[in-house]
Amino acid sequence: MRVKQFLSVLLLLVSAASSAAADERIRITYASRSISSILAFIAIDKGFFKEEALEPQLILTRGTTAIAAAVNGDVEAIHIMGTAIRGIIQGLPLKVLAVNQKFPLFWLVTRPELKNFGDLRGKTMATTTFGGSQQLAGYHMLRKGGIDPVKEITTIVSGDVPAQLQAQIAGPVHITVLSPPTSFVARDRYKLNLLASTSDEYVNFISGLIVSEKALRDRPAVVKRALRALAKANRFFHANENASAEVLAKQLNVSQPIALETYRYSRPAYTRNGIPSESEVAEHLKSDAQFLKLTETVKSAAVFDFSLQREVNNELGIK
Repeated sequence: MRVKQFLSVLLLLVSAASSAAADERIRITYASRSISSILAFIAIDKGFFKEEALEPQLILTRGTTAIAAAVNGDVEAIHIMGTAIRGIIQGLPLKVLAVNQKFPLFWLVTRPELKNFGDLRGKTMATTTFGGSQQLAGYHMLRKGGIDPVKEITTIVSGDVPAQLQAQIAGPVHITVLSPPTSFVARDRYKLNLLASTSDEYVNFISGLIVSEKALRDRPAVVKRALRALAKANRFFHANENASAEVLAKQLNVSQPIALETYRYSRPAYTRNGIPSESEVAEHLKSDAQFLKLTETVKSAAVFDFSLQREVNNELGIK
C-alpha cells in the first residue's frame, strides 16, 4: 500500500513538474501604465496566458528601447506600437500581427493657472518618446488650439504617463498628454485642467502585438499562443465592464469609479477581433508617411500580417 501511495505521489510530482516546464516565457514590452495596456493586464489577471502554457513577463520601457530589444531578440514582443510601426516603415525587421487600440485616447492636461491655449505659449510639455503617439496627439491638440508646438512649446522626454503627472504636480512640466485613467486622476485629485482630447478624431494604432520576423519564423507556436491569450482578453474586455474595470483599478492603483469611467470612455477605441479595417490601415499608414516625409505610402503587407490573428479568431469563434 505504501509503495502504491509513494508511486501516486511521485506521478503527481512528475506531472506538476512537466506542467510547469511546459510554460514558456514570453517577454512583452509596454510603454505606459495606462488603458492602452489593459488587455495584457487582463490576460495575466484572468489566467489567459497560463491557459496557453505561457509565462508572461511584462517590461515597462519606452518605445525606442522596446524596438531595439525586439530587433536584438532580448524580448519576444512589443505591445505598444506607434513608434514601432514607423520603424517598420523605415525597414526594421518587425511585423504587426494584431491591432487592439485603434484610436488615440489622450487628454491635453495643464496646470490650474493655464486655463486656455493662449496661456500655453512658452511652456514645457512632457512626452514619453520623441516621435511617439503621445507627442503626435499633443501636437495635434495644440495645433487645433492655435499653438505652433514646434516654435511655441518646449517638449522634453520624461517617464511614462503617471510619472509625467508627478512632474507636472511638482512644477518642472506645465503640459502633459495623459491617457486614462491618469488624466481623470489629474482632474479629480489634483484639479488640473483637461483642455482638449483626441478620442476618435483620427485613426492611430496604439496597442496590439508586434514581433520580430525572426521570432515569427523561429517560434511561431509561442507567438500564436500569445495572440490567443490577448484575443481572449479582448473578448473579456468587451463583454465584462465591471470586471475589466476591477482589473484596471488593481493594476493601476486607481479607484473603481475612475476605472469604470476609463473603461466606458475607452471601449469604443478597441477593435473586437484584433484586425482593423483596410481603410483604417490605409489612414494610419498615410499619417505615418506624412510624419516621416515620405513621397509615397508603404504597402500594408510590408507592415502588417494578420494571418495568425485570423487563425486565432477562427479557433476561438471571434468574429
